[in-house]
Amino acid sequence: MTASYVMPLAAMCQITNLVQKTAKFGQFNDREVESFLQSIVNLSPDKTEDVYPDHFALKSGYRTLIAQLTPQGEKDVEMVKYVGSLMQLERALSSNKKALDMLAKRLKDVERQLQHFSLCDDTIIAAFADIYSEVISPLGQKIQVFGQPELLKQTAIQQRVRALLLAGIRSAVLWRQLGGKRRQFFFGKKKIIAQAQKSI
Repeated sequence: MTASYVMPLAAMCQITNLVQKTAKFGQFNDREVESFLQSIVNLSPDKTEDVYPDHFALKSGYRTLIAQLTPQGEKDVEMVKYVGSLMQLERALSSNKKALDMLAKRLKDVERQLQHFSLCDDTIIAAFADIYSEVISPLGQKIQVFGQPELLKQTAIQQRVRALLLAGIRSAVLWRQLGGKRRQFFFGKKKIIAQAQKSI
C-alpha cells in the first residue's frame, strides 16, 4: 500500500471537515478549500500527489483518518456518514456512462470559466454546486448535511457545501482508481494508519 493510496482518503476526511465548518458555522476559508476545489478540475495529473497542490491542507485529513481508525481515537460519526455517502454516490457515478459524459462536459465548461474567474469566485462555486446538484445528487440517496438550519437556507452556503461535496466525489473517484475498496477498512486498517502517520 502506497502513500498515494491513502491520500484521497485523507482528502475526503478533510473535505468533510470543511463541509462541517461551512454548514455549522458559515466558515469557508479560500486558502483551506482551494486545493480541494482545484482537484475537481485536475483530471489528468502526472502523479497522484499532483491532484492536491497544497499538501499541507491534507495534514488535518490524515490526522482525522487516523482518529477514525484507531481504537483510542476520537470518533466523528457525522464524518463517517459523509465519507460513506460519497463512496456510494461515486459507485453510482462510475457505473453510469451518461452521467460520466455529462460530468466531463460540465467540467470543461468550468475550465473555460476559470480563464476569467478565480477558483473560489462565487461564479465558479455556483458552477461546481450546479454540477453536484444536477449530475451527482440524482444518482443516489441524497447526502444529509448536518448544520444550522438558518445557515443551510442561504443560497451561498448551499452552493459552498455542494462544491465541497463535488470535491469529495473527486477524491472518492481517485480512491477507487487506486484500488480502494471498503473491505480494506476492515482488513487493511493497520496499513492505512501506518501510511497516514508517515504522511503527517
